[in-house]
Amino acid sequence: MANSIIKLTYLDLDGRGEIIRLVLTFAGKAFKDIRISKEDWPKFKLTAPLGQVPFVEIDGVVFSQSLAIAQYFAREFNLYGKTNLDGLEIDQISQITADFIQEFAKTFYEQDAVKKAEISAQVAEKEVPRYIDHFEKLLQKNGGEYFVGDSYTLADFIAYDVGTGFFKSYTQVALEKAPLLKALIEKIGNIEVIRAFKERHK
Repeated sequence: MANSIIKLTYLDLDGRGEIIRLVLTFAGKAFKDIRISKEDWPKFKLTAPLGQVPFVEIDGVVFSQSLAIAQYFAREFNLYGKTNLDGLEIDQISQITADFIQEFAKTFYEQDAVKKAEISAQVAEKEVPRYIDHFEKLLQKNGGEYFVGDSYTLADFIAYDVGTGFFKSYTQVALEKAPLLKALIEKIGNIEVIRAFKERHK
């Protein structure tokens, strides 16, 4: 992996591709960050693997599915804990986040403006606080500093992405009632390589 050539392709936004970018950036692994504009996406979609992004090319071989890619790189760069139970804890966070995203998906696909507003309000007022509370309790269970063990894992970067990425406008209020999670997110945001990466892609 040290000498592998990695090309990551995703839209020019945070979304599902950001967790992969975060893992690679924190690990110090150089990669080509290919960002597709919204305008170019319909044309690009016709040739994208599985018709979707993100996808990654590793030494010429292409792989899809954001979580599978993030988990692979996390294992490669020792961000998946030390035991199988650690891995289970990380997978738990991954699945909670997948469920969290599904709640937001309800707002994306609703065409009726009134219903869309109602669903969006429901997600913001009930679902976001509920999921943020799940994160807070799991973090507290492990002592409050990391989700798993005594060092950063994929789980921490997933939580950071929830708090600072695509869903930021929804999660900021709920984070005020989750001091441990908020502190972790701020700590990761202050890691030099993460801060520099975020500054470059505001």
